[in-house]
Amino acid sequence: MEQQQRYVGIDFHRRRSVIVHKDAAGGILETVHLDNDPIAFARELAKAGEHPEVVLEACYGWYWLADLLDELGANLHLAHPLGNAWGNRRVKNDERDAEDLVDLLRLGRLAEAYIAPPELRELREIVRYRAKLVTLRSGLKSQVHSVLAKEGVPVPMSDLFGTAGKDLLDTATLGRVYAIRIKSLRDLIGRYDNEITMLQTEIDKWLSGDRGYLAIQALPGVGPVLGAIFVAEIGDVARFSSPDRLCCWAGLTPRHRESDLHVARGPITKQGSRLVRWAAVEAATRQGGVQSGRYERIVARRDSKKIARVATRPAPPHPRLLRASRRRDPLPRRKDRVSSAQAGRVLAVGHDPLKGRGRQF
Repeated sequence: MEQQQRYVGIDFHRRRSVIVHKDAAGGILETVHLDNDPIAFARELAKAGEHPEVVLEACYGWYWLADLLDELGANLHLAHPLGNAWGNRRVKNDERDAEDLVDLLRLGRLAEAYIAPPELRELREIVRYRAKLVTLRSGLKSQVHSVLAKEGVPVPMSDLFGTAGKDLLDTATLGRVYAIRIKSLRDLIGRYDNEITMLQTEIDKWLSGDRGYLAIQALPGVGPVLGAIFVAEIGDVARFSSPDRLCCWAGLTPRHRESDLHVARGPITKQGSRLVRWAAVEAATRQGGVQSGRYERIVARRDSKKIARVATRPAPPHPRLLRASRRRDPLPRRKDRVSSAQAGRVLAVGHDPLKGRGRQF
């Protein structure tokens, strides 16, 4: 007798989980509470037969369980935490959560998240960690400016932590407690500098042979740091069928709510990678970037860098620039790099500025 198709839903928590087995008709076959132990999960999954359909929510610490389920032969579906509407239920508990996950999968209504391969997750880990350390270091530098302001020490240079700025910090006359704090902050900043340099070296080694990493830097405003963010966060760009879907994934598309004749559109959803959005804005507004000229004009007219950044917020890099593994021709030489206006058209409508020159992305 052929074994009946089973659907397995896992409500995963930090220490314990709930597993619900259902048949194709939606009947509950079994509900199990178990500790988060690989052997216990393997024993429980064996009840579902070969290659069961398993759904797991992308929650805290899901990496190891996803890898385990893949090794056990499960057809894993990763539920997107924001894409599945749970509704206003009178009762919410772990069993109901697992049952709802199974039903969404069984009925074909599950909003799924991308399961990045282990190698890409490792790259993301180191790229995100570097970005986190840079953010923390920026906070330390802001504290140095704050202490100097309290003591009335002017800072005439643009970079307080350059050569001239270091001379100022060495010779500034400060009260005892303020001098102690400045010294401590400078020591911490030096430690962060060392760690960030080490991480950047590892990232460079990791991506040294990645053609997509080199191709994305053909866009004005995108260098090694921002290029690494795009490659690590976006991953396999072929999973997006169009630039519009890539923009939607990055959270750069407007919110849309429609009912009958009423249509409400709001700001961008911001439901994608925050790091990708930051990198895209940085690339567009920096000197030589795609939108740098427009950015400077808006700053001069509105006297606000924040308004200018919002107005020049770009789309993520076009998929053609990341799909380097499919390119047959060499990478573009420096003289073949696109201009700012051409790159803007690439980001906006997918126009290929190099088409007709014998080199295509």
